[in-house]
Amino acid sequence: MARKISYQQAINEALEQEMRRDPTVFLMGEDNAGGAGAPGEQDAWGGVLGVTKGLYHKFPGRVLDTPLSELGYVGAAVGAAARGTRPVCELMFVDFAGCCLDQILNQAAKFRYMFGGKAVTPLVLRTMVGAGLRAAAQHSQMLTSWWTHIPGLKVVCPATPYDAKGLLIQAIRDNDPVIFCEHKLLYGMQGEVPEESYAIPFGEASFLREGDDVSLITYGRMVHLAMEAASNLARQGVSCEVLDLRTTSPLDRDSILESVEKTGRAVIIDEANPRCSVATDIAALLAEHAFDDLRAPVQLVTAPHTPVPFSDALEDLYIPDAAKIERAVLKITQGRQAA
Repeated sequence: MARKISYQQAINEALEQEMRRDPTVFLMGEDNAGGAGAPGEQDAWGGVLGVTKGLYHKFPGRVLDTPLSELGYVGAAVGAAARGTRPVCELMFVDFAGCCLDQILNQAAKFRYMFGGKAVTPLVLRTMVGAGLRAAAQHSQMLTSWWTHIPGLKVVCPATPYDAKGLLIQAIRDNDPVIFCEHKLLYGMQGEVPEESYAIPFGEASFLREGDDVSLITYGRMVHLAMEAASNLARQGVSCEVLDLRTTSPLDRDSILESVEKTGRAVIIDEANPRCSVATDIAALLAEHAFDDLRAPVQLVTAPHTPVPFSDALEDLYIPDAAKIERAVLKITQGRQAA
């Protein structure tokens, strides 16, 4: 049995193993080196939540602190990637992506296409996503659909420590820019992770639970709430299949359609706002390619179309939970025996 480590440790281990394997890999971001060059202890932080802690001393000159300017350091990372290195750049919170969107949208994502496949941009942009830390409207968004909408980007949303390590290793080795979304409530989660290096291919969803009555399709932290709901519903005689997308771009369309063809029902869970979201994209996929397989309308369980509240009570109501998933499932499975 593999040892258990946290989601945070799994990411740190992936970074260390890839930096040892490939000397062109380096890290950059605000406080990645813990204030290196400033008064006080270096490597005291290791990023806003300590994910890169310990790497500054192991890899001298390859863990770089940056100014508090997303436009500047993300642009530098894009340029470094275009010149043959493999930067792993930390954007503290995805909410600040607007400050550097041009560098990603119009530069990194377009180079391969604009230069006929002769240019590559092997950049990983690690960023924290999601609500639940009482961080209010400007530090709690998902924004996954922003990146998924942009051709040329790959978008990764690991749900477990095992996937966090394997998907990050794959991201660093990939020759296209990758947005690596880390949910802040998952950093302390423990799971079995092999010590050796391994890569998980993009675009391959994971069937975490088999079922016959309904498909629960989701990604990131919502995977754990879907599993909780599936366990609760099993006690009521409802058999749920849980599909973890792992990546939203590329999207594993085949696994989604395969699952819904079997169950005939789909509940799509997404912490993001509903309009133009990953959830609605999948709903459109099912309407176009699985309409004849559906025995009931597709259900979406998402956040409401509002900013994330600061109030504890309101934020708890804002985030999808197992109870909301269960209600959506029961809405379309009652009377299923006659269907």
